[in-house]
Parts: sequence; structure tokens; C-alpha cells
Amino acid sequence: MIDLIDGLRVGHTTHAEARTGCTVVLAERAVTASGEVRGSAPATREFALLDPLATVQQVDAVVLSGGSAFGLAAGDGAMGWLADAGRGFETAWGRVPIVVGMSLFDLPEGDPTVHPSASDGRLAARAASEADGSADLGLVGAGTGATVSKWRGPELTRASGLVGAVERDGDVVVAALVALNAWGDIVGSPEAALDEPPMPGTGGEDAFRSGGRGNTTIGVVATNAAVDKAVCAHMARGAHDGLARAVSPPHASVDGDAFVALATGEVPAVQDQLRWMAVKAVEAAITSVGTAGPPR
Repeated sequence: MIDLIDGLRVGHTTHAEARTGCTVVLAERAVTASGEVRGSAPATREFALLDPLATVQQVDAVVLSGGSAFGLAAGDGAMGWLADAGRGFETAWGRVPIVVGMSLFDLPEGDPTVHPSASDGRLAARAASEADGSADLGLVGAGTGATVSKWRGPELTRASGLVGAVERDGDVVVAALVALNAWGDIVGSPEAALDEPPMPGTGGEDAFRSGGRGNTTIGVVATNAAVDKAVCAHMARGAHDGLARAVSPPHASVDGDAFVALATGEVPAVQDQLRWMAVKAVEAAITSVGTAGPPR
């Protein structure tokens, strides 16, 4: 469990037997947001509006889910919960809740016919609304079926789950919440000490073909700083840099790695400070799995 940023709440729906689930990061009020995708196989919802040039400046919730593209349906449920609560971007015809979603591929890990649904997203949003300022970690929510080291094959693939870490610099706080589902190894793990993934064309074709087991690391980095969407975009880039420091290799063609950055607007901060804190928070979150990790 980790403490998060004031004004953000986290709730989960977990299908333990099917090895999938979803996690909702709910803002008590709309927060500034941007994001970035660096993986080549993403499953996302409403990511285009995170562009700093887009009209919408703030979001109401971010949904992380398993289930591959099927799991994006969880965002509909979170949106419905927010609509019932009267939340959203105001238009002349009513409020439209702004919900960004990202999904990872966990279908090989449990029951591939069970996916996070709109009902799951609604339940997770409600759970978030009733939660305190902390978040459960491990094999819960979007991290239920998350694994790492899949390039090595089923025998050396191991569970990773939902991970998190917090960085502080005076009054400025950056928290990372990551559903770690990487094709590569965690840097410093026993698997990484064995050898590195071979490059294509050097006899490593089988390892690269095995990437189809299903991957993608997704997450949120959040700060209490008062910054605009452009700075949030830099934070999201920093989150990916943190992933690249902690996963070997990162951002493979079979990963759909994506991060959203949120800013609640409480304290002053500068861009490079926040980007570096995002790097360190994501790196610390991923490497916190350590040498053992939860059982698979």
C-alpha cells in the first residue's frame, strides 16, 4: 500500500481466479492531465485529448485495466458513475465526464473469456470514492494478471502486479502507480542477471516470437504541483524514462506502454524537477518488486 496525492482516490475490481481486473484513479475534482504512449501495441481510450493543444484541459478519472482492448469497457462504467455524481466537462447540453483509459494484455494468465466490464469500472469508481488517500498494491485491480520476463518463456515468467512509489522534494510530491506487465526483465532481478534478450538476427528469433504472450505496462504519475498540460506531458515522458531505467528491454514492439500524468494544483514546482521526480518514482515502483515478487 502507498499513500497518494491529496485529492486523488483509488479503487479496484479484482477477478482473482480469472487473473484480471481494473483500477480507477478518481479525482475529487477535475485535474490537469497529459500523457504519452511509447509502446507499439497500445490499447487506450481518450488519449488524444491529453495533447497539450487539445481543448479539454482536465480529466475526472483514469482507468487502468486488464483484458486487452476488451478491458477499455471499464471506462464506460467509471464514466457512468461520474455522470450520476454530476461530474464532467460542462456543455450547454449537460456535463460530459472525462475518463482516460489504458489496458494491458493479460489474457494468457487466467480465463481469457473474462474481461473487466463497464460494471467493473463502475464498482471500482464507487470503491475509489469511498477510499482514503492510499492504494493497495500487488495482485489487485489492473495488476491482477500482470507478469514480467515473458521473453524467457512460461517457465521464467513471474508475477509482478500493481506497484507504486512516492518521491518528495520539500512540499512537492510525485506518486507513481504502475500495472507492470512487461515483456522484458526487471533490472536487478535474478532473471536479468542470467543474460540479456538476444537481438533479432542473432539467433534470438524464438525469444522475440514468444513476445505474443501478452504485455504492456500502464500507469499514472501524479503530483500536487500547480502546472499546465505541457508540464504534465513532460512528467509522462519522465515516467517512460523511469520504465526504461527499470525494465530491460523497454518499449518493445509487443509492449503498449502508456502513462498519464496528473496535477492537482496545490504547490509551485518547475518542469525539470517534476520530470526527474517522475523518473525516480516509476523506477522505484518497478524495482520494488525485488528479487522474489508475488507468486504466480
